[in-house]
Amino acid sequence: MLSDYRLVYVAPRSGVGGVGDYADDFVDAVRPHFRDVVEHRHDGPGHDSVRDILRHRRAIEGLVDDPERTIVHCELSGGSVVPFWATWKLDGDPVATATVHDPPGLVWWPARTKFLAGQKVLNHGLHYPLRALWRRLETAVAGERTFFALTAAGADSLAREYPRATAAASTLFVPERADLTPAEDRPLAVGLFGLVYRGKGFDQIQHLRDRLPREIAIRVAGRGTEQLPPVDGVEIVGEVNGPDEDAFFASIRALVVPYGRRTIYGDAFPASSVVTRAIAYQTPIVCMKYGALAESDGGAVVVDGDITDVADATAAVVTDKIALGKLRREVEALRRTNTPEFVVQDFLSEWNKAVGAGASRSGAQ
Repeated sequence: MLSDYRLVYVAPRSGVGGVGDYADDFVDAVRPHFRDVVEHRHDGPGHDSVRDILRHRRAIEGLVDDPERTIVHCELSGGSVVPFWATWKLDGDPVATATVHDPPGLVWWPARTKFLAGQKVLNHGLHYPLRALWRRLETAVAGERTFFALTAAGADSLAREYPRATAAASTLFVPERADLTPAEDRPLAVGLFGLVYRGKGFDQIQHLRDRLPREIAIRVAGRGTEQLPPVDGVEIVGEVNGPDEDAFFASIRALVVPYGRRTIYGDAFPASSVVTRAIAYQTPIVCMKYGALAESDGGAVVVDGDITDVADATAAVVTDKIALGKLRREVEALRRTNTPEFVVQDFLSEWNKAVGAGASRSGAQ
């Protein structure tokens, strides 16, 4: 049925955060299932004015050639005002769905345009005291649309917040990466990886270094890590791509993911692209039992405690080659299973339901 439909895909540009990287692989995986796929890419959160959002909306509506044979799908994350507003109540009422990357909020800051992005105090002053009002607005925009979350906890949170909408659970697929030396045969080192922002655990590096035995090296890589304060005994690598990314993961036995609460607005349940990157590189994970990380199923040591407990668990794992080998084999199984082609079946199933329901309503009129 979808082979008769156009997909209008609204997402951040390539390289714009983890969602932009995700979008590249996602659209390639779904493309063969549609009549055609047209992409509308936009800048990251905080780059667009109200006038820009209206321009994006007109452009998206122009891509809907036949509303009855078009699905508009977008990527929603914290601060992504462009897809939030530009895909709401489109002319012709095409099927409109979205992947919500930071549930339960669709966008968290619905008014954070380019002006407010440069006014941090004003942005929070407008959104935080009125968060109940903004959530009601999000509920109105959500309507009866279908939303996908990339964790079960995220889907549950969406179902609670937007009872009229459909909340579907999927998972974050594992991107294709190079085959590396088995983790237990790599150098005695652990890594932290990802884009630096609040809640990602980069502020815990000193504590991690103090707690881990000195013979266990610590390496840190990702966008923004080059701006972190130096810590004796910690190698700051900075952003890595391509062969440099391969080399980073080949140099560590496990990835430490000490995520914690990152927002004053309440708990969020995002999937971790950092975790899936580690899985892609056949690298076991040690993480805190926080949010959706508690769902980690195989290949991970989930620690119900603080950074001290994480450090102790990390030391125990990376110095035990038998335990590390077992985790590595679990990671490899997840890598084989959660491919983009497999994961997008969740989306195809829901889209088929949505267009089937639309066709039934049209036939009844």
